[in-house]
Amino acid sequence: MVNKPIAKKVVAKTFTRPLPHVSEGNILLYPITTERAIAMIELENKLVFVVAPNATKPQIKKEVERLFKVKVGAVNTKITVKGLKQAYVRLKEGKADDIAAALKIV
Repeated sequence: MVNKPIAKKVVAKTFTRPLPHVSEGNILLYPITTERAIAMIELENKLVFVVAPNATKPQIKKEVERLFKVKVGAVNTKITVKGLKQAYVRLKEGKADDIAAALKIV
């Protein structure tokens, strides 16, 4: 009888560095200015921003309300294929057109 070596299971170790703490002022990175985003501003009263990857919806809502002095109705987020986190911010009170004009988007 021949002794066969037993294959050991190799577990790859991944080292990730912790994400920097998200604080007031570094949540919203920049607004999206595509044709689709402009249509959302005009038709749905929504603004689209690229945000910090570890920002939460309540943090995004609070930051938009603080910066632009408006009431936010809802925040939806998605991670793009490129790894960017986008936030779709629907305004409850206030006009997205006015904010877009202040940001020089429209």
